[in-house]
Amino acid sequence: MSIFRTKPIEQSLRDTDEPGRGLRKNLSAFHLTVFGVGVIIGTGIFVLTGQQAARNAGPAIVISFALAGVVCALAALCYAEFASSVPVAGSAYTFSYATLGQFVAWIIGWDLCLELALGAAVVSRGWSAYLQELFDLPAWLAGDKALPDFGAAFIVAALTIVAVMGAKLSGRVTGFLVVVKVAVVVFVIGLGVFFIKAANYTPFIPAAEPSTKASGGDAPLLQVLAGITPQHFGWFGIVAAASIVFFAYIGFDVVATTAEETRNPQRDVPWGIIGSLVICGVLYMAVAFVVTGMVPFGQLDTAAPLAKAFDLVGQGWAADLISLGAVCGITSVILVLLLGQARVSFAMARDGLLPPVLSKVHPRYGTPWVMSTITGVVVAVLAAFVPLSELSELTSIGTLFAFIVVSLGVIVLRRTRPDLPRAFRAPGVPWLPALSVLASLWLMLNLPVVTWVRFLIWMAVGLVLFFLYGMRRANLALATEAREGLTAGGGRPDDRSAPGDRTS
Repeated sequence: MSIFRTKPIEQSLRDTDEPGRGLRKNLSAFHLTVFGVGVIIGTGIFVLTGQQAARNAGPAIVISFALAGVVCALAALCYAEFASSVPVAGSAYTFSYATLGQFVAWIIGWDLCLELALGAAVVSRGWSAYLQELFDLPAWLAGDKALPDFGAAFIVAALTIVAVMGAKLSGRVTGFLVVVKVAVVVFVIGLGVFFIKAANYTPFIPAAEPSTKASGGDAPLLQVLAGITPQHFGWFGIVAAASIVFFAYIGFDVVATTAEETRNPQRDVPWGIIGSLVICGVLYMAVAFVVTGMVPFGQLDTAAPLAKAFDLVGQGWAADLISLGAVCGITSVILVLLLGQARVSFAMARDGLLPPVLSKVHPRYGTPWVMSTITGVVVAVLAAFVPLSELSELTSIGTLFAFIVVSLGVIVLRRTRPDLPRAFRAPGVPWLPALSVLASLWLMLNLPVVTWVRFLIWMAVGLVLFFLYGMRRANLALATEAREGLTAGGGRPDDRSAPGDRTS
């Protein structure tokens, strides 16, 4: 029994037709684009823009967003090809199962659980902090000092109910929130452009300065391995900022987790992935350009840089409006992350790597309600009791790792299944996926050592679970054992394989 055995794509597609185990197809390209924009625009644009301009890149933060966007675009093309070929819930997990085998599929599925669940918990804390500031709520009820954070737990619980009631309803809720926050972002650009001072762009790329703060576990892994001293500003500062603002783009890959619920996945999923990424990339760079032109970049090192910029130019009335946009923006991020997490775990349970009960579909709403409920409870508890600010970088490293696996998977699938219908084909294979791997790895190397340590611990726990449960219980493993037992004459009465599984 090989742990590297792949799951045939045709089998993955057949699983979606089994009664009670297939998700309802309600989504279009518009819904997917809304989901993508909904999960991408959030904490990144409202916080990271100003912070990284002040700490690492200056006005050249625009270039940092462009670099991070290019890395995501390379991976997006690979995701789009996979999603159009394997329109099944699970995103990178399903793709890796079809190309790199059961063991790698478990690793990437476990990694996605880290990315999506932890990301939702972190963002929920941010939502609570913005809500507390907007409505001046008691510090014990919501915000950074609240323990437990009732505000964070409440929003997770409310959005879990929305997620259980169906992807189409989730799409409508997300659509409304996306309209509000995009309107606020456009408002920031439209109003802020009148307060730009050309002097604030000089110098556009500030002179490099050695960093004296990064040391020990806080130092980038690249520094530890190669002895490279990290720098603020200059080109090294721009790249360092890119590895951090990359967090602002996280989410377009979540679109691929809803492929099974899409009416025409081969056409709509690539449009949803690429369209949402392009829209957000343009908005990010525009906001970064405007904000760094409004005030000197050194004054933007705050948790609310956009509101601070308008305060400094005498437009304080805009601060509340921006905070409202932040609340709406982060709400849609939480919802889509919850949807993505539930669907990845649902796919793993349907394959037997997790208990089968987790793959139950709601008879009325056609959603993975068991996994959605469990996800909501876990995320709510984490958000309420655990200060997760220091762990937010784990979301980035988990996503970059998924990018690498998907990019490698495209190369493998082109060689092993050249006959597979592909409604969308990534250009420049194998060179483009290889470039995606290198770019993602470079950003990973720029993350702190402590982030790598936490990531490796999480993956080690996952390996223990795989060898104790997942490897023995997976559907492919059971089918293999059944065939071996029948061949040896020692099959058990309960080893009933499908007729197609009894052939050698």
